[in-house]
Amino acid sequence: MSLKLRKGESFNLSKGVNNLRKIYLGLGWEVIPGNHLDLDASTFLLGENGRLPADEYFIFYNNLQSPTGSVVHKGDNRSGMSEGDDEVILVNLHQMELEVEEIVVLATIHDGVERKQHFGLLKQAYLRIVDAETSSEILRFDLDHLYPGFTDLEFGKLKKENNQWIFQAVGMGSKIGLQGFVDMYV
Repeated sequence: MSLKLRKGESFNLSKGVNNLRKIYLGLGWEVIPGNHLDLDASTFLLGENGRLPADEYFIFYNNLQSPTGSVVHKGDNRSGMSEGDDEVILVNLHQMELEVEEIVVLATIHDGVERKQHFGLLKQAYLRIVDAETSSEILRFDLDHLYPGFTDLEFGKLKKENNQWIFQAVGMGSKIGLQGFVDMYV
């Protein structure tokens, strides 16, 4: 049975699931009819200082995997018109680069400002974490309200604390764009 998290809540994946090794982050959304948005899921693998150890630790549609392959983006869905997860990111927790202490998971609307698009044009957006070896959903974070005016959304974070991985549901909207996040974490 999957745990449903609310904004601000967290869950210790290492304690909650025995021998959890590989997960996938499934992000999904429905576009309100009459609109066309291209959302892009991205992750930032951060070191102890809250920064990217190197450019290759930014995983997105133009860099689909981390240096050791511990994080792999399965590709860009440009329409959001498919059933189930729209974009998927695989994470091997046991092969994670040693310098990675936090993984920030976000979605941005491609050219959202220029096209005057925002997260208020979506419904049923979510992030779920699934045990990749058993295909069992561990937890789900449904966005329970719209984010009008925001072109970017930090869904959540995976944080390593005492060699345990903890997921925190964030649900924070912004208008800084993908480049703004890159600038923040470089």
